[in-house]
Amino acid sequence: MAMTGYKYQAGLMRDYLLADPVVPYTSVLIGIVLCKMAYDLTRLLSSFYFKCYSSLTKIQRVEWNNRGMSSAHAIFITAISLYLVVSTDLFSDRLKGPITFRNSIISTFALGVSVGYFIADLAMIFWLYPSLGGMEYVLHHTLALVAIAYTMLSGEGQFYTYMILISETTTPEINLRWFLDTAGMKKSSAYLVNGILMFVAWLVVQMHAFGYYLTFVVPAALFVMNTMWFMKILKGVKKTLGKWS
Repeated sequence: MAMTGYKYQAGLMRDYLLADPVVPYTSVLIGIVLCKMAYDLTRLLSSFYFKCYSSLTKIQRVEWNNRGMSSAHAIFITAISLYLVVSTDLFSDRLKGPITFRNSIISTFALGVSVGYFIADLAMIFWLYPSLGGMEYVLHHTLALVAIAYTMLSGEGQFYTYMILISETTTPEINLRWFLDTAGMKKSSAYLVNGILMFVAWLVVQMHAFGYYLTFVVPAALFVMNTMWFMKILKGVKKTLGKWS
């Protein structure tokens, strides 16, 4: 009876969200606008504070700005994920009822912003394909977009989604590695330190989230792809350490 009641409440929440576009759909639009702002801000700041920026090719500048946008989203969604999972009672054991159906306006809104990011980034990937990434990026973004959009609209499984989104904490390090490489600082100590931090962060996050990746099919597929990228990172760390030894 209790499970039936919670499923009924989840159904009401889903019907409400689909009927009222204020929370989910507006947040998606806000996410797209914020991506444009982050892209433009990266371009503006880079032109003033990074001498190498002006010497980059057009497509390199686009990717540079795109990675700035990516880092901004990663910092935002990681902070929100940690806040909701660790600092609030939304997914706490102190509350009664299945954790699968728990959600709030804040959690739904943040997922909408993330959906907006994936829409914007996927559009850029298609527009400049394959300059900003190949089919693996298209697959990754499509799976992430579908999974996050579903949990945003239905209100179900948000806890598991946020546990997986914590893995975005490694994205700024990955982007910084590209920035340093593009700026000709591949042999710098900053490049080495960032590579080690990226390896440690990825290892900790992926091991922590492993159990949650296996909960749903889409997160499991994303986990496989993340593991492949992790192996590439590991090879890069070994190669970099070899140069410094």
